[in-house]
Amino acid sequence: MEKILVMNPGSTSTKIAVYEDEKPLFVESLSHSSEDLAPFEDIISQYEFRKGLILEALEKHGTALSELTCIVARGGLLPPLKAGAYKVNDDMVWQLTYAPQNEHASNLGAVIADAISKELGNIPAYIYDAVTVDELEEINKITGLPEMHRKGMGHNLNMRAAAMRYAKEVGKDYKDINIIVTHLGGGISVSVHHDGRMIDMISDDEGPFSPERAGGLPGFQIIKMMDQPDMDAKKMMKKVKTQGGLMGYFGINDTRKLEQMIEAGDEKAKLIYDAMALNVAKNIAKLSVCVNGDLEKIILTGGIAYSEYFTKEVEKRVKFIAPVLVYGGENEMESLALGALRVQRGQEEARTFVKCEEKKQ
Repeated sequence: MEKILVMNPGSTSTKIAVYEDEKPLFVESLSHSSEDLAPFEDIISQYEFRKGLILEALEKHGTALSELTCIVARGGLLPPLKAGAYKVNDDMVWQLTYAPQNEHASNLGAVIADAISKELGNIPAYIYDAVTVDELEEINKITGLPEMHRKGMGHNLNMRAAAMRYAKEVGKDYKDINIIVTHLGGGISVSVHHDGRMIDMISDDEGPFSPERAGGLPGFQIIKMMDQPDMDAKKMMKKVKTQGGLMGYFGINDTRKLEQMIEAGDEKAKLIYDAMALNVAKNIAKLSVCVNGDLEKIILTGGIAYSEYFTKEVEKRVKFIAPVLVYGGENEMESLALGALRVQRGQEEARTFVKCEEKKQ
């Protein structure tokens, strides 16, 4: 019997669970308000804060660390990876600490998993379907500057889990479906699934703005803003990753609060929220051309997909492309647990990560 600790650090929460084989013993989402995270300069500095909350939750649920047989975490912003499992090792921890591809809360997953694993005598620790799983077709990586290439960097775990869930529900193999999956959370990613791969995606730095992300921005205006005396790359990155979207307009990252503002008659809140939904719809339509419009379903998933208001706003604009299916919330915790379980049972082999000493991109 396997007892698996599952960890999924996100921008506004740290989700944890303990699974006994396929059975969840508990699943909990530890919410972090913008005030909670304000004291931390960057993601990696949140390490002790988030690890402490995880250990407190395990104690609260009566789970002794000594009972664990393995750990699995959401993979962070590593260099491009294959889909599936990787062993957490020193190279991976170094990469996520000193040279991640970008700032994201998921970078903490493997770092915390490694620490707990070592405290328990090096029990197995894995990541699964990391943020930087890159299966983009070569033609979809081309940009207008030879120095820049698009990357497969987004909410891969939840989007692949939603796609596989849909395939199972309709009795098809994953490789036989043509769908678009949109993850609606603190950041928003859109992906098109064809022939068992995510052949293209629009990540949260080039697509819709979201509760925290600025999304795609006018290039000339970015250059002009970067030329200001008080601006540098680090400040700009923080601005577009954590101070954009709803945070930029209203200082909040909770869409439920925004919907309350709309219900109270706030016209600006409605305009911005509707614009966010329109941005999502535009990017879904943009990806539909990758398969010549041959789509059987458009799936909306993630935390914001619980909102009937928001999903209806998106659906009314894209239903001409394909029927819309909503999977409110995320299937990430189960997907992580089952991935680790397959490795532990010898049904799947975990790859070994080797660090890439490059500057953050």
